[in-house]
Amino acid sequence: MLTRIEWDWEPGSREIANIGQWQKKFNWIEEPYVSPNGERIAAIVNLAEGEFNVCVNGEAWETVFDKIWHLRFAPDGRLAAFVSEMGEWTVAVDGSAWEHKFGYVWDMMFSPDGKNIAVAVQQDMKYSMALNDVVWAETFSNMTNPTLSPDGSRTAAAVQVVDFSEGQIHKFQEGVFTAALDGKTWDAQFVNVWRTAISADSQNLAAEVRLDLYDYTIAVNGTPWPQTFDCVWEPIIHPQNGAVIAPVRTNGKWFLAQDGQILWDRKFVQLWHPMVSPNGHTLAAIVAPKYGRWTMAVDGRPWRVTFKDLLTDAVFSPDGKRVAAVAKNDARWLMVVDGAVWQNTFDRVWQPIFSPTGETVAAKIERNGKYSLAVNDRIWHQAFDAIWNPVFSPEGDKILLRTLQDDIYTRHVLPIEEILR
Repeated sequence: MLTRIEWDWEPGSREIANIGQWQKKFNWIEEPYVSPNGERIAAIVNLAEGEFNVCVNGEAWETVFDKIWHLRFAPDGRLAAFVSEMGEWTVAVDGSAWEHKFGYVWDMMFSPDGKNIAVAVQQDMKYSMALNDVVWAETFSNMTNPTLSPDGSRTAAAVQVVDFSEGQIHKFQEGVFTAALDGKTWDAQFVNVWRTAISADSQNLAAEVRLDLYDYTIAVNGTPWPQTFDCVWEPIIHPQNGAVIAPVRTNGKWFLAQDGQILWDRKFVQLWHPMVSPNGHTLAAIVAPKYGRWTMAVDGRPWRVTFKDLLTDAVFSPDGKRVAAVAKNDARWLMVVDGAVWQNTFDRVWQPIFSPTGETVAAKIERNGKYSLAVNDRIWHQAFDAIWNPVFSPEGDKILLRTLQDDIYTRHVLPIEEILR
């Protein structure tokens, strides 16, 4: 739940800021971002050569930095960015910089409640992670695929633990990579380690690994599955029962595996991005039943409709009973809900958002260079220079829409019936 910000669900429109006026105060303004509740709009601004700041609703932070990038609002409403002071990088939250400074920082991640912020860091060509300004005690010569646990309490990454030169092929094949949880590495080493996943209780870490030149599998807390495969994709950990689930390739086809055993009785040309429903009862994944055709499979059963270019941004409804995704055929973007394609097509459509009850689906859309809102295949009559993803009220009867038109940022609360009528 969002704890640091309050939400105003009174229907109507309210102008928050005229960012065009900011041009009079600053040399230039970068891309604006808005808070989850729509009450604040912020952007990185330039004051002079080597002098940057953040402007929020027309007011700048007190501290000026050498450089600022990756400005983002956390789910709890705090505003964070990567900032440089005297050639060193760190994180600033609502204008206050972390005490630790680094050679570089990247990959900012927020916990769902926004209370925890994690980043990957580099200092003196050694790599590690920092969580809420607390840095791993261990550093590594190489680090990839940083991960934040679902509750935001722990961090993990794939790390290199044995140094080798480009010509030391045999040393590489003996295994030089492993995974680290809060900086503590597994005892086992692998030829490669890629993306990692942390369990909901933060006790277990899984990763896709390469055992030798030909065999791939999933390792959990350093122990590989007994089964090996021609290839594997990123694992996930079931939030309720702790099972480790991953797409695996064998005999030229892709399957879904759980704890090393094939789970679905169907094989696919491709299978990836598995996801568990919020209630834990349903498992879905993006699949290609045949070459060049994409769709969703829910509990192993693919939708009848397939798409030529891609299917992406899949999401479950909060009750776990429905699935929606974005698809593309040629130049047209489509919304697909439970295997049914909306009649409206778009120049672009963003990830679908379900109402709390799952009855309503909304999404940000683009048509003819303008942006608007689509709800249950109905398009709102207004269009803007920019909008941000819609947010449903807790009861699901209203939508918060945050828009920018002619440099005026406005916060709208719309009753659902106003859009659907």
